[in-house]
Formats: sequence, structure tokens, C-alpha cells
Amino acid sequence: MTKEQLGNLIILSEETMYHVAKTLLRNDADCADAIQEAIVKAFSNIHTLHKDSYGKTWLIRIVINECYMIMRREKKLISLEEYMQEERAAEERDYSDLYEAIYRLPEEIRLTVTLYYLEGYRVKEIAALMETTESTIKNRLARARAKIKSELEWAK
Repeated sequence: MTKEQLGNLIILSEETMYHVAKTLLRNDADCADAIQEAIVKAFSNIHTLHKDSYGKTWLIRIVINECYMIMRREKKLISLEEYMQEERAAEERDYSDLYEAIYRLPEEIRLTVTLYYLEGYRVKEIAALMETTESTIKNRLARARAKIKSELEWAK
């Protein structure tokens, strides 16, 4: 893959990269940082991509890794003032019950749901991205559907 082709792939994958980053990181600034770092790493390591057909999967995997790095780096205490600002902002937002139910899912299940339902990835592709088996992905999706269903029924 040439750098020009990678640039086009990045442009076509902007929304997917954001959805993946937002699934793992709540802060938009952190999402932007993760995506920016992923793009830099993709251009720096373009020689490691063996098949052009796996370009998008490779790019999304880099985004996921960058999100995990940010999460590890930010395991720190925040000030009470920052916490209160986040709480007020959360109260002002109007989330649907479905969105809240998805956000309460464990991280790996939430990411699986985002990739499958929002981004349209196939189970096989998600398994490759998350470096796990297809049966694990199917089980995560089944658990997510059951948990969301029970939470939405309970909310009624």
C-alpha cells in the first residue's frame, strides 16, 4: 500500500475510527489524540502491512491499541472540580435508554457491539481485530443482546 492509498483509506475510515475510539474513551480530546497517534503510527509502519485488503482492519487495530495506551496512561486521580464538571455535563445530556444500556456493558462487549452493529463488521473481522475467536465474539454479542434486553424491559 502506498502512502497515498493509506491517506485515502484514513479519510474513508474517519467515522469508524471515531466510533471505535469513542467506545473506549469517553473524552473527545482523548479520542482525537488516539486517532492522531494511530494515523502517525500507520504512516510510520506502513511497511508492516502485508496485504492491502487488510488495510482497514490493520488501521482500526492501531486505533484500538492507542486507546488502550491512553486508558493505561490516564489511570490517575482527578480533582473534585473536574469530577463535578463531568457530572454536571452528564446530567445535561439526554441519552436514550438504549445508549445508556450499551454504555453500561463491559468494555470488550461494548466494543464488539459497536463494531458489529454500528460499523457493520462481520464476526470474523471483529475476531481478527480483537485477536480472539469467532465463537467468543458471537458469545459477547449474545450476552450483550440479553443484557440490553433485560435492562430495557426493566426500565419500562
